[in-house]
Amino acid sequence: MKRVSIWPFTLGAALIALTAFFYYIHFLIFRDLHHIFIYFIGDVAFVFFEVLLVTLIIHRLLHHREKKSLYEKLNMLIAAFFSELGTELLRKFSGFDPGSGDLARQLNVVQDWSEKEFLDIRENAAERAGVIDPREEDLEDIRDYLKDKKQFLLDCLQNPNLQENKPFTNLVWSMFHLTEELIHTKDLKNISQEHRHLLILNIKKVYKLLIAQWAEYMDHLRLDYPYLFSLKSGHNPFGGGGSVEVK
Repeated sequence: MKRVSIWPFTLGAALIALTAFFYYIHFLIFRDLHHIFIYFIGDVAFVFFEVLLVTLIIHRLLHHREKKSLYEKLNMLIAAFFSELGTELLRKFSGFDPGSGDLARQLNVVQDWSEKEFLDIRENAAERAGVIDPREEDLEDIRDYLKDKKQFLLDCLQNPNLQENKPFTNLVWSMFHLTEELIHTKDLKNISQEHRHLLILNIKKVYKLLIAQWAEYMDHLRLDYPYLFSLKSGHNPFGGGGSVEVK
């Protein structure tokens, strides 16, 4: 049975006793109960406004600033992720996607990108990932690439801001698990069909999460960094090679 700590009750009783003691000292000196009750009731009345001011206003403002700061730090982490390995890995995966050319043409007109395009990409990520079918040499290429980026993935997992975005956390964890599985498979050209099937399922999972996160990241750039958005969307990992000019 959990033991109840008594120190909060002891502290509360001590503070109440001290309050009563000093009010008593005040009365002994000035003999004015009217004055004591005026200030006592006034102080009690102000407590409710103080709770409103501190708890509901100042606390919310500070919480909003903290959340905004965490959001900016997380976006910096996501930007570093795509710059370091996410975009290139998405380009490799899209090479197994027979429909990536159509998507590249759809996204090639930079000035027409909108919230709807990004929403469609996220919603269709699972369907698009379901059609990829990498060959054995493709698996080796992915293994070698992820092996070189393993330390970066570990650094991402240790970042305290990672937990602020659950989809991105799932993506990094899935990529790390895929990396471990590929590294510990010695000969990718001579594996059982069951093992290959499991590998492909993990790759499809990563591809789906990667597409959705890329769309969310690009939508963020569209709203806050239009030039960087134009630069990256003009050379999107699905094969686009549009202009980097800001329209």
